[in-house]
Amino acid sequence: MDDTTPALEIHDLTVAYHKKPVLWGIDLEVPQGKLIGIVGPNGAGKSTLIKAVMGLVPISSGWVKVFGQPFKKSLQRIGYVPQRESVDWDFPVSVMDVVLMGRYGRLGLMKRPKKEDREIARACLEKVHMLPYANRQISNLSGGQQQRVFLARALAQESDLYFMDEPFSGVDAATESAIITLLHELREKGKTMLVVHHDLPTARQYFDMLMLLNMRLVAFGPTSEVFTPELLQTTYGGRLTILSDVAEAVKEQRVL
Repeated sequence: MDDTTPALEIHDLTVAYHKKPVLWGIDLEVPQGKLIGIVGPNGAGKSTLIKAVMGLVPISSGWVKVFGQPFKKSLQRIGYVPQRESVDWDFPVSVMDVVLMGRYGRLGLMKRPKKEDREIARACLEKVHMLPYANRQISNLSGGQQQRVFLARALAQESDLYFMDEPFSGVDAATESAIITLLHELREKGKTMLVVHHDLPTARQYFDMLMLLNMRLVAFGPTSEVFTPELLQTTYGGRLTILSDVAEAVKEQRVL
């Protein structure tokens, strides 16, 4: 595949719940090999955008292509880390079982994992420093450990395009550092990642590009060009508080 082909194309994407638009007319081309943050206020449609692209929620209009192909033809090239809050952590399954689930897209649901798949799963757990917990029940882990396991599952998919829904939410500083290091390593391998993120100061540090979203696409581009007081104010309105060197430019705009 030509590396100039967009990793993701979205055209005129609209999503509505009970006839009320949640996303409206999204047009987007995401280049390959970039680490991209999706930011915006609560209710802006950030998680909905990921779910709509992946076919997890119905769309009202528009289309999506992954590496130039319809989404359903590109499933093996896509990895997904859901929000922790959306997962049933009481389900009786081990850490190794969860990571092996990442191999099923390549195996087919009716085939059992082979020795090679288990070796890949073990390597992915080691990558996120969770191999000693391989036989532990997922419900017995801390929030940060659970998030590391889901990252290992995504790694086991050996994907080219990753969607991650707030992977830094509710984790400790060590886990956050481990996650961003891993994302940078994936980017160096040419992988493309779209990450829903809620913390603006670190968004400026972490991402090559930013997508500013509030039901509509406000801006998309290199972080240095998009992370401006004007565009952030347009995205967040009166709810904007910046804890960075942008603060002086927006110090009068505080959460009421």
